[in-house]
Amino acid sequence: MKSQGSTEFTHLDDRGQVRLVDVGDKPVTRRQATALGSIYLGDKIYPLLMSDQLEKGDAFAAARLAGIMAVKNTANLIPLCHPLPLTGIEIDFIPQPEQKSLAIKARVRTQAQTGVEMEALVGVAVAALTIYDMCKAIDRRMVIEDIMLIDKSGGKSGVYQRPGEDKGRIQLDPESRRVGDGT
Repeated sequence: MKSQGSTEFTHLDDRGQVRLVDVGDKPVTRRQATALGSIYLGDKIYPLLMSDQLEKGDAFAAARLAGIMAVKNTANLIPLCHPLPLTGIEIDFIPQPEQKSLAIKARVRTQAQTGVEMEALVGVAVAALTIYDMCKAIDRRMVIEDIMLIDKSGGKSGVYQRPGEDKGRIQLDPESRRVGDGT
């Protein structure tokens, strides 16, 4: 196992061949990861999405379910990810009215021998793609951007927290209202 910041790839054997890392000797620990991304919607789509006036229906419900399904299927999409027993998945949408965009946050939890960073990233990406799909008939100029790992905990490498200034154009106010969750 290589430490965080190592320049060697753990998914290559001593001959340089790709392999799935053996995590069998690692202890089962509680792990969690949070990813964040955004989709720029623009002046036409933003008000329609925020007021639930899309012809295709509830974009937030569709994107939340798509994100959850993607998290559960990450090992089928990313070849060297281990299938994991997931204990929790949350997909949240945070309006960014000044930017006419939507921030998307995924938090994933497990008790396993490896982390869930890729699962959180895949959840954000697929939720954003679903918003794009639900809105593309109105305007195809949407932009999905700034998909990143925000934090992770658990395992040998411990805690990672992305510095606040390193979150791109996404502005997350702790008082931001979540949308699409019935509140």
